[in-house]
Amino acid sequence: MKKLTLSIIAIGMSLAAFAQDAAQAMGGTDPHLFQKIMTTTIFVITGAIVLAAVLMLVRLSETLSGNIVKEYLAEQGRTVESKAISTVKLPKKESWLHRLTAAVPVEKQDEIAFDHAFDGIRELDNKLPPWWVGLFYICIVIAVAYFAYYEVLGLGDSSAVQYEKEMAQAEEFKQLRLAALGSQVDENSVILADASGIEAGQVEFIGKCAACHLADGGGSVGPNLTDKYWLHGGSLKDIFKTVKYGVPAKGMIAWESQLTPVQIQNVSSFILSLQGTTPATPKDPQGELYVEETTTAPTDSTATTTETAM
Repeated sequence: MKKLTLSIIAIGMSLAAFAQDAAQAMGGTDPHLFQKIMTTTIFVITGAIVLAAVLMLVRLSETLSGNIVKEYLAEQGRTVESKAISTVKLPKKESWLHRLTAAVPVEKQDEIAFDHAFDGIRELDNKLPPWWVGLFYICIVIAVAYFAYYEVLGLGDSSAVQYEKEMAQAEEFKQLRLAALGSQVDENSVILADASGIEAGQVEFIGKCAACHLADGGGSVGPNLTDKYWLHGGSLKDIFKTVKYGVPAKGMIAWESQLTPVQIQNVSSFILSLQGTTPATPKDPQGELYVEETTTAPTDSTATTTETAM
């Protein structure tokens, strides 16, 4: 115990000297570095003292347990062999297993048996397996290091910060994945965008299309996009194709060189969302009335034609 105490004191003095040297070497990088290292030093020393106390308690419990066994054996008129059970030499091929488990041979179990039984089952005073005790001590060391790293020095991220970083990485991966899928969108595979896509399409529309169609879609140089009449088709695929390839003969450029397929899909979806709205100064209808044909389940007739607000 004296050696352990001296070792702890020596370690503490060494860490204190190291903390002072490290703080001087770091200069003004971290004004609280010395305090952090000293706090960690005190924490480590305290942990070592606690560990030493635990070891003493374990040894004390083993001693008390041995005395209890001796008393039981004395009451039964048996004597304890001069050599401790733990020191019984086993064949070399079993020595490593014995060191890990400290298992008592079957022929020696009577020497560690308590003087009571339940339904013929006897209780033995076995020691904790050394492998288990070793793992217990390792867990204590890891716990001390973990607490010092995350809580005392603050070098590691907390669980909340790690969660935020992982969510950000997942969102980044999601965007990359959507971008990869979006590059495959064309006039044949386009689908109606969700609310966020339509909102993004509105931004692109105002920035690139409002000059000819006005921000509310009422039409100026270009046609009115809020009525049911269309020059080049009023379906989502038709609108996507018109935006993508443009109408050079009428002065509308092709936007495929400036917008990604996903952006064109968002703009087309926003244009469809303008159907039925009332612009401030609507332009007269141009083109033909667009009627979308939909097929329903057969009843009295095989198909019905409905007029949509596109």
